[in-house]
Amino acid sequence: QVPLVESGGGLVQAGGSLRLSCTASGLNFRDSPMSWFRQGPGKEREGISWISSSSSSIYADIVKGRFTISRDNAKNTLYLQMNNLRPEDTDMYYCAATPDGGLWYVRTTWRNWGQGTQVTVSS
Repeated sequence: QVPLVESGGGLVQAGGSLRLSCTASGLNFRDSPMSWFRQGPGKEREGISWISSSSSSIYADIVKGRFTISRDNAKNTLYLQMNNLRPEDTDMYYCAATPDGGLWYVRTTWRNWGQGTQVTVSS
């Protein structure tokens, strides 16, 4: 069983919005910090946002003020509201759970990953 499943990606024009969802199963979701990463072809997977079990959050500078991370523990679901999208936001977006020590924005910190959802922003 895949522990994390992302959805909500798609094609949007620059300036538009999308909301990504990540539904967890088989994990202790409510007690786990969560994060969103993104990765383009030939690029490193980079952390863009983190949320604690109590909903404190951190953002990478490249998305600060445009993206909002949130969680609904009753639904075992993580969200990423993305506003004012830019062509450079075009990437595959992944959610991650169960940190295993280390910095939140580093890929190897996280034990569980979803399969990703593609976001494409046209100019």
